[in-house]
Amino acid sequence: MEPDPDDIDQPLGRHCRSSGVWRRPRAGSIVFALCVLVIFAGSSAIALRDRSFQQPPEIADADAQAPEAEVSAGQTAGSSVGSSRTGSGPAVIQVDREALPHSNDIVIRDPAALNHDPRLAHLPDRSLIEETDFGPLPIRSAEGLRPFDAYARPWSGARGARIAIVVGGLGISQTGTQAAIEKLPEEITLAFAPQGNSLDRWMRTARQEGHEIILQVPLEPFDYSGDNHTRHMLLVNASARENREELHRVLARITNYTGVMNYQGARFTADEAATEALMQELGDRGLLFLDDGTSARSLTETVAARSGVPFAESDDVIDARPQRGPILEALDSLERVARARGFAVGVGSALDTTVNTVADWAREARKRGIELVPISAVAFDPERD
Repeated sequence: MEPDPDDIDQPLGRHCRSSGVWRRPRAGSIVFALCVLVIFAGSSAIALRDRSFQQPPEIADADAQAPEAEVSAGQTAGSSVGSSRTGSGPAVIQVDREALPHSNDIVIRDPAALNHDPRLAHLPDRSLIEETDFGPLPIRSAEGLRPFDAYARPWSGARGARIAIVVGGLGISQTGTQAAIEKLPEEITLAFAPQGNSLDRWMRTARQEGHEIILQVPLEPFDYSGDNHTRHMLLVNASARENREELHRVLARITNYTGVMNYQGARFTADEAATEALMQELGDRGLLFLDDGTSARSLTETVAARSGVPFAESDDVIDARPQRGPILEALDSLERVARARGFAVGVGSALDTTVNTVADWAREARKRGIELVPISAVAFDPERD
């Protein structure tokens, strides 16, 4: 057959001429066309609905009013709940924890989950603060949470050789305090002196760097002559009210600490009545007591257990001789104690030599399998142990 000259304008492979023969459509084509029609009809129905696959109008309207209803209920109960909304977005429900009523329900907590988020560790937990004329004092929360629990630095929980080092005297020297916070590993516990300056600022910096902190409390030594210039010292012959007021002045200097340690105090800690009054106050407030271990006549361990106070005692003052060699010897001795007993505690001062030596030793101690832990990790806790 001769090709039609007009075929050059037609698509390849097709003839526009009718052969005059009618062909029956295939069954598959019919089914396919019906499927396309059904899908198109269904899509159109969904698109044209006012509330496609939504809740019935009465339920949707109730949901839209729910935030307002919750706010009204909260305001009626003492304005413990607030709300804010931006445009047509979700309502943000804000709860004032302090305004909520407390119940007598027993709350079971996982101690490992009680620690502060490290990003917020410098912010005090308002439920653990008692506002007084002396300033904010630490206190147990209505649910029984203690500052000792809330402000403790987390650790591995392993039962290998553990060493807790506490470096005290922070706040006295501004440059020394800054150097201690910057150079010492975050596992080292820092103890603040109440006579220091800018303590709240340094507390926040130390907590942001990951340190657990405690507060030093001046206690009467045997050689106290009455003209000692240490402020807020607790005295054996002072009245219970006077000592309580001096203790409150010290405790109000900063927040976010797990407990206290003695500054001097050989005479005070040898007096059972004076020590009993101190421990009772610490136990009521949920604080730890660390004895620096310098007095063989101290009654703190026995009285602390009786008063429910978490307790730890130092094995050695690492910088009794403040030179690098003797400090390293003291740290080596702590390692031997830790391997034999499971843990050891050392205390020192924020001297340049002490800080630099401890920082260098800590790097090597980890390589020898020593875990550095905060003081709370090695304290005996009568409420748990």
